[in-house]
Amino acid sequence: MERVDVAIVGGGPAGSSAAHAAATGGADALVLEKGVPRADRDRLGPDSTDAAGILDYWVDIMGIHPDEFDDGVVQRELNRAEFRGPDESATLTSTGIDSSYDKFGYTFHRARFDDWLRDRAEDAGAEYRAGVSVRGVDTDVSVSPGSDEPRHRVELASGETVGADFVVLADGPQRTVTNKVLDKYLPADAAASDRLASRTANHIAYQEYRRVPEEVYEEVNDAIVFWWGVMPGETAYPWIFPNADRVCRVGLTMPIGLDIDAFDRDAYALLDADDESIPQGGEYVRRLLEWQYGDEYDIEEDFPLVEDAGKRNGTETYPISSTRPIDSPTGAGIAVAGGAMGTTSAFHEGGDHVAVRTGAIAGELAAAGDMAPYNRRWKEAIGDEVVRNVTMADMVAEYGPDDWNRVIGAADAMLAAEAGGGLLSHPYRSGWESLKLMAGYKWNKRRVRKDYVGIDESEYVY
Repeated sequence: MERVDVAIVGGGPAGSSAAHAAATGGADALVLEKGVPRADRDRLGPDSTDAAGILDYWVDIMGIHPDEFDDGVVQRELNRAEFRGPDESATLTSTGIDSSYDKFGYTFHRARFDDWLRDRAEDAGAEYRAGVSVRGVDTDVSVSPGSDEPRHRVELASGETVGADFVVLADGPQRTVTNKVLDKYLPADAAASDRLASRTANHIAYQEYRRVPEEVYEEVNDAIVFWWGVMPGETAYPWIFPNADRVCRVGLTMPIGLDIDAFDRDAYALLDADDESIPQGGEYVRRLLEWQYGDEYDIEEDFPLVEDAGKRNGTETYPISSTRPIDSPTGAGIAVAGGAMGTTSAFHEGGDHVAVRTGAIAGELAAAGDMAPYNRRWKEAIGDEVVRNVTMADMVAEYGPDDWNRVIGAADAMLAAEAGGGLLSHPYRSGWESLKLMAGYKWNKRRVRKDYVGIDESEYVY
């Protein structure tokens, strides 16, 4: 049986970062990645599908400055985010949070980013094995790290077994392996496979790579644009993110399993009165582009798909875990990191920065031979970020188009009143609605901070 110090299930941002940190700390680290083919990658690697944008202070959370990346990873430097409602809009030019990065943010090529993280881990001495699927993990909690027998036996689809002192689960929001492992440490009536796979708590995202007209690209090449209140569902919204060479990613996220009859079709700009079900992602994108640019352009001719980009034919669909983050069963020498632990934002679905950070913490502790501090360490590193996002998601959960117009209008007034341009900063000169928005945010944030963990460490039984 092959033996390593730490076995890492999944080779995305969390897994590769865990491998890099573990190898840097002197551990024998092995990444097991099932691998998927992509049109924009020459080798097998992780799924690598998300909106792929980083804000200024996320650079510090992630712990990697974009100057470190290979050429082609960063696509566009950003100076603002535009939030558009059905009738109102607001432009954010500062997050209002201190950062070592002097731009508003950047967009990046996710597959190249993942490949750079992989190369970095391998350069540090980790082994990255693609095309390998993990069936499960058997653990003997009575075995101590460094014993003759491994504490963990990682079972591969090939029938082979890898022994390890520590395991990092970083298999992404689908949690194919994570749920099965966690179920062993939770009561049957509180199984992770039930709590973390809820159809009401998870989203699906879809995006297309479109080459846009020069005039349109000039409008958005240094901005990320979001529309709120134009499609139904909790934290459901479309976006445009600029890439290089006049290519933009046009996409959306929405909860899975929505019933269209629960919504007023006439209230949403991207629904039609005769829709019998929630539109598919491609139809939503077409309607968005027609709504915004159809008066001036032929969408299919002037906004062509870039078929050699993305996962396949210029498109990609991917799951997003919008559950709250979970503690790990560290008493068993196991850490869950990144999307598998639910760090993807419940509000804006961003998650690469916290995936990198949590993976790095897990790898560092595995190399040190003690996983016990992990749950405390990840909260210290990303707890404030998680609380902000859960707070916003809770506040807007029941919003409809009129609510989004009201709130975006209030935010615009707040920004206009503040020369600094930071959201949720000193709204007192911008009206009663802005005061209510600020007060509601502060109240909800205090409430969320007391209870934002989906599975607490105390629930695990060894």
